Amino acid sequence: MPELRQNLATKEWVIIANERAKRPNTYVERRHAMTESCSPHDDACPFCIGNEEIDLEIARIPAVGDWKVRVVRNKFPALSVDGNLTRSFNGVRRRVAGIGYHEVLVEHPHHNTTLALMEPDEIQLVLEMYQWRGREISKDPRIEQIVYFKNHGERAGASLPHPHGQIIAMPMVPGDIRRRIEEARRYFDENGECVFCAMLNDELAQNERIIMANEHFVSFGLYAASSPFHAWIVPRRHSSSFTHIRPEETAALARVLRDLLRRLYYGLNDPDFNLIIRSAPVKEPENAYLHWYIALVPRLSRSAGFELGSGVRINPSLPEDCVDFLRQVEV
Repeated sequence: MPELRQNLATKEWVIIANERAKRPNTYVERRHAMTESCSPHDDACPFCIGNEEIDLEIARIPAVGDWKVRVVRNKFPALSVDGNLTRSFNGVRRRVAGIGYHEVLVEHPHHNTTLALMEPDEIQLVLEMYQWRGREISKDPRIEQIVYFKNHGERAGASLPHPHGQIIAMPMVPGDIRRRIEEARRYFDENGECVFCAMLNDELAQNERIIMANEHFVSFGLYAASSPFHAWIVPRRHSSSFTHIRPEETAALARVLRDLLRRLYYGLNDPDFNLIIRSAPVKEPENAYLHWYIALVPRLSRSAGFELGSGVRINPSLPEDCVDFLRQVEV
């Protein structure tokens, strides 16, 4: 029969709809060409070599010669880096000036690639650029929260197919992130340990949903996965901030991330997905209860009225079956 499972870190409930569960192979994409089948260069793409809008560029690796990774200002930013941080509270109406950063990280010069197809050292460069920008933006006293994310495919919100991610830095900590922080703090106060460390140790002990593990990171499917193939990558060493990880950890993360994405790419034929690096607020860099991690959410199902009305997602797949499917994919 169906069952409800709870994510211990977020306290969110999900219905695992066993009786109408779909087999993992039913999620194999058949609707579009895979990324590698596209042309390596698009004359109309602003991220391709020769089309770069240099006035928007913030940094590149290497600094001279042919670039491998670039960061540029978003041409149509959600927030403005210029101006003073002002706040207005008038009864029920609250307003904060739209100060912040909105940047695009161009992951590779080729148009027809994605993280799943890159070499580990190329992915490491991408991660190092995210870290560098995070550290630089954190120096701005107006900034409270930085969100690092990647949208891959139209259903995930990507407007351009060229491989890229984004960074948005805000002058406040969003309510959803603040609630997650409070749940983590509450668990620590009640149990004396980090909830993410507890979840990671349980996954390692049970070994039912582990996808890959190395000396520094573990990727696993969530026990209370809110959607098919929902997975996390969690560092073994407790750390609250993504920008504080060590060079050897960055290299290890690149290998685990590549493995997980390749299993999805080849197993499900390049599905759309969202990738989010969940890190502590800028001014709360290290503590005993927060643990940074990467969340990977393939866009294989949609929310409807019940999910919007209750906040409870219905997952028409068994997380254990999805993990077993990914384990068997040849990468």
